[in-house]
Amino acid sequence: MKRVLLSTLGSRGDVEPLVALAVRLRDLGAEPLMCAPPDCADRLEEVGVPHVPVGPSARAPIHREKPLTPEDMRRLMAEAIAMPFDRIPAAAEGCAAVVTTGLLAAAIGVRSVAEKLGIPYFYAFHCPSYVPSPYYPPPPPLGEPPAEDVTDIRALWERNNRSAYQRYGGPLNSHRAAIGLPPVEDIFTFGYTDHPWVAADSVLAPMQPTDLGAVQTGAWILPDERPLSPELEAFLDTGTPPVYLGFGSLRAPADAVRVSIDAIRAQGRRVILSRGWADLVLPDDREDCFATGEVNQQVLFGRVAAVIHHGGAGTTHVAMQAGAPQVLVPQMADQPYYAGRVAELGIGVAHDGPVPTFDSLSAALVTALAPETRARAEAVARTAGADGAAVAAKLLLDAVSREKPAVPA
Repeated sequence: MKRVLLSTLGSRGDVEPLVALAVRLRDLGAEPLMCAPPDCADRLEEVGVPHVPVGPSARAPIHREKPLTPEDMRRLMAEAIAMPFDRIPAAAEGCAAVVTTGLLAAAIGVRSVAEKLGIPYFYAFHCPSYVPSPYYPPPPPLGEPPAEDVTDIRALWERNNRSAYQRYGGPLNSHRAAIGLPPVEDIFTFGYTDHPWVAADSVLAPMQPTDLGAVQTGAWILPDERPLSPELEAFLDTGTPPVYLGFGSLRAPADAVRVSIDAIRAQGRRVILSRGWADLVLPDDREDCFATGEVNQQVLFGRVAAVIHHGGAGTTHVAMQAGAPQVLVPQMADQPYYAGRVAELGIGVAHDGPVPTFDSLSAALVTALAPETRARAEAVARTAGADGAAVAAKLLLDAVSREKPAVPA
């Protein structure tokens, strides 16, 4: 039986796709093991995937009183690079392959360890806008503003790669030298490989030609069979379909919950609020609102009038597959990309900016709740692609069995 190590640092949105891959690998007779933050221990226990806790709590920064400073970010990225050198070697022992997603800073450490151990290494994106390409610009480097007066897409990608080397090159190459490995200069290609995967639906997030030999597998989403709670079922059954509101593992913008609920109520709709990692609370105790913690979104989104959310890849895919109209209020990273795609597909609205107001959200809801948006969302849901995790699991095991070079160039 082939053992496969899956590794990521980050929130539930980073972990959940690897959960799907782990289960599909197990279906094919492999033995998955996951290195991930301690917050996901319960989820991995649910699906029976062995867990090696790595890094600090991914939830902790959400409850910081002050935002991270540039010094905080540099320290955290240095720790993310160092962590794999300390924790991955023991976990990777006897593994036939290593798969990583998420933070580039952690990925380059994981690949270095895989290189030292002679283990095949694979990287997966959850959004095509992160794959170097002449067709779309990259998100700005984490913690940096967008480049001013630069429209050349290749120049933007080169800027990001230079920025990655400036931030990560020193710590990475210091750790590599300590284990007898040569230095790395092209941080992007090293972390992502020449043949990364794009774990996103080809209709929701079509991949343009890229500078790397990327392969789009489809989204990695594990079918969720958990029932809704009796209390939530009762709330759903007592009136018209409500609007779901949630910001996942992110902080909500100041006053966003109250403003959003006011706008939803103005449309004559009830509300389901997801507390999320920020532990959001309802502004009052009126009976038209229900607050929930962890919930089966795949089932719930099929029973709501619309979904207002931050635009994370996982939430956007689940809402799309459920045929639910969406309002995306993007906060960071790939979320503006997904907001734009939802609007282009006509299955929802991209909110202009990260902070909703009563007027802006009211206007968005008028469009999202229109019958034609619902009809379009349901039509697009029928085009959802195959089980991307199953595709990736087969690709991985086929690649390992062909005995390709230990680490893709």
